[in-house]
Amino acid sequence: MRSTLEHDDREFLAELRKGGRSTVQSLCDRLGVTATAIRQRLARLQAMGLISREASKGERGRPSHFYVVTTEGLRELGDNYRDLALMLWDEITRIEEHDVRARLIERLRGRLVQLYGRNVRAASLEDRFEELRGLLTTLGFDVEISQQSGELLPILRENNCPYHDLASRDASICDLEQTVFSEVLGVPMERTQCCRDGDQCCEFSPSQTMATSVAG
Repeated sequence: MRSTLEHDDREFLAELRKGGRSTVQSLCDRLGVTATAIRQRLARLQAMGLISREASKGERGRPSHFYVVTTEGLRELGDNYRDLALMLWDEITRIEEHDVRARLIERLRGRLVQLYGRNVRAASLEDRFEELRGLLTTLGFDVEISQQSGELLPILRENNCPYHDLASRDASICDLEQTVFSEVLGVPMERTQCCRDGDQCCEFSPSQTMATSVAG
């Protein structure tokens, strides 16, 4: 399961891509940090599948090792659509024709349900929650599943809002996410906490009606 890429990691990847095949020493020289720090970052990014190590045998002695950005790493460097996403959402929500705007948002909802739904198919609700958590984590979301003391049903918690900039402008993105989770998990979901409202996280839990039916 891949961890979320940090800002410094992205800069490191970009530098490695720009410099091509690099040794630990060449990275130290370019970045001005210690070999220990370089090796730690390389090891973490290797574990994430974003960097690979290649051996090059010289005429004498042990082989030298070079590090390169993998195809997955190149894809990660290209997956920075924040500004484009903001512009697209702004344009959608500014459409004056209500029917046209609603159809576009509905089509977006359908695409997200289709994307997530391919990976969330377990029979039990608890397992579907776990499948959704795993999927969102691979997409870079900081997500966990919890269960409050005395509660029968799980809670999906986003420790950082994945749509912070969008949500700060328009709460409808929060409603869209709630609707998508409801359809993918197969139960009506409620948003019990929201970063947009000043909470520390966004939480989604099955509706009280669902909880009552389970308790009964």
